[in-house]
Amino acid sequence: MNIRTATLADLEAVAAIEAACFPPAEAASKESFAQRLEIFPDHFWLVEQDGVLVGFLNGAVIDSDVIPDACYHDANRHNPNGAYQTVFGINTLPQYRKQGIGGAMLHAMIDAAKKEGRKGCILTCKDTLKGYYESFGYVSKGRSASTHGGAEWNDMILEF
Repeated sequence: MNIRTATLADLEAVAAIEAACFPPAEAASKESFAQRLEIFPDHFWLVEQDGVLVGFLNGAVIDSDVIPDACYHDANRHNPNGAYQTVFGINTLPQYRKQGIGGAMLHAMIDAAKKEGRKGCILTCKDTLKGYYESFGYVSKGRSASTHGGAEWNDMILEF
């Protein structure tokens, strides 16, 4: 398993993996990924196995300790000097799940956020994933105000 940060050359593969991992209402568009890759490529962690891209994690850096929905659609909200590393999504191709890939990406992102002097990491998740993120030290802040994709979300935080 090789973890690296992204470049614009990864756009097609990233968009394809996103489409395989999230329902259309929740998935980011190829155009959104293009903007993110131009503005914060160092906040994309990609996993390759045998030269094949099998998953990625991405998120902007912001000052708020919860993710406003506008961040998902406007990469310009990224603040390189912000306090919190967000997690917009963790994507692992279905055939590669249950192999620790998502956890490896989370650890890489958490380590980078600590080295960059962030206050912590934040994300939103559905009820079924709360326990997963709690196993990494995240704490639930309760039901999120997010209406992204028409789903119900929980705000989670990992403070350093």
